Amino acid sequence: MSNYKTRRALLDLLKQEGEKTAEQLGERLGVTAMAARQHLYELEEERLVAHEARARGRGRPRKWWRLTPEADSFFPDGHAELTTGLLGAMREAFGEAGLEKLLEARRAQLIEAYGRAVAGERDPRKRLEALAAARSREGYMAEVLSEGDGWLLAENHCPICVAASACSGLCRIELEAFRAVLGEGLSVERVDHIQAGARRCAYRVLAA
Repeated sequence: MSNYKTRRALLDLLKQEGEKTAEQLGERLGVTAMAARQHLYELEEERLVAHEARARGRGRPRKWWRLTPEADSFFPDGHAELTTGLLGAMREAFGEAGLEKLLEARRAQLIEAYGRAVAGERDPRKRLEALAAARSREGYMAEVLSEGDGWLLAENHCPICVAASACSGLCRIELEAFRAVLGEGLSVERVDHIQAGARRCAYRVLAA
């Protein structure tokens, strides 16, 4: 694996799974911890990653690595500035009522698109996986994880994060679309939210 591919794989892993040690990253990528550490130090010099030392009993503290906000430039941004500008213009021109109409139209689009993605899937897990695949194609890096009696729909990246900061309604209609598409037999609740400071957005899905 070339240096570029290794560095990119490190960024992707930290984005997908959150903070890790050099040993964990090296094991996942099939390289030594020393090699992973060397790449991490180079990425740190570029301000793309940062680490925190944590004590572990009597041994030396271990360094846990995470992405910095500067690393967001390596992931899709969904034309954030354009979208944010358009939302601001809509609010200024038509007021909150006009913006709400726009959000309702967008909600209908999401339900239609995701409805097609899960069509034909009756098994709840498969419906959820089909939804996650559709979201990943849009840049959300979504995955389905088993959790207790249900599942967790985890989205490790938000390509509309800047726009969502300017208009919280975008997050609301996504949740409403998930509930509509997955059906009344499943309950969907957001448990992690990037806009609230979490590393990712995550939704707990249970049989209603």
